[in-house]
Amino acid sequence: MAIRPARAGARYTQAVRSHQWIDERSLALHTAVASKLEARPELLDVARQNLRRWLSTSAAGALQEWQDVLDRAPLSDVIGLLRSDSADAARLRQSSPFAGVLSPHERRSILDAYESRRA
Repeated sequence: MAIRPARAGARYTQAVRSHQWIDERSLALHTAVASKLEARPELLDVARQNLRRWLSTSAAGALQEWQDVLDRAPLSDVIGLLRSDSADAARLRQSSPFAGVLSPHERRSILDAYESRRA
């Protein structure tokens, strides 16, 4: 299924992705983040800095939840949350503060792998 542009003559289409496909792709990205955190725990500071910046302009509930997790949970619990397939973990990953932990190449490799498995 594809979304067609409303404007006549436009040349693009965009595939519609299922929620499950999006959640699985997000889990794959965050599993890669978890692996990097295991090797380099100091990368948790990237998430902390993102949260500080984002919370200064928004009080979104999920951001505050992440702040609480990063302030209180040991690294092993954070890694477990990133790899969890629970509904709460999937919800939190939608507001992930881990932007910048994966290199552009690492991120692109995962996105390309999921793009080849269109759902």
